[in-house]
Amino acid sequence: MKPGMIELLVVLLIVVVIFGPTQIPKLTKMIGKSIKNLRAGMAEDEEEEAPKAKKKDAAEEE
Repeated sequence: MKPGMIELLVVLLIVVVIFGPTQIPKLTKMIGKSIKNLRAGMAEDEEEEAPKAKKKDAAEEE
């Protein structure tokens, strides 16, 4: 079920009432940084896993 335009406007209105119009840019910037850090951490974890998998495969072949 997709949210409609009215539901999105209600959520936006609630966010404005709770946080205030001056805090919304700070909030969106903080969320953006969190997502960026999460993606960087996931990419870093994948880079660490790749050499381990290659070593494990090489050891199994011997």
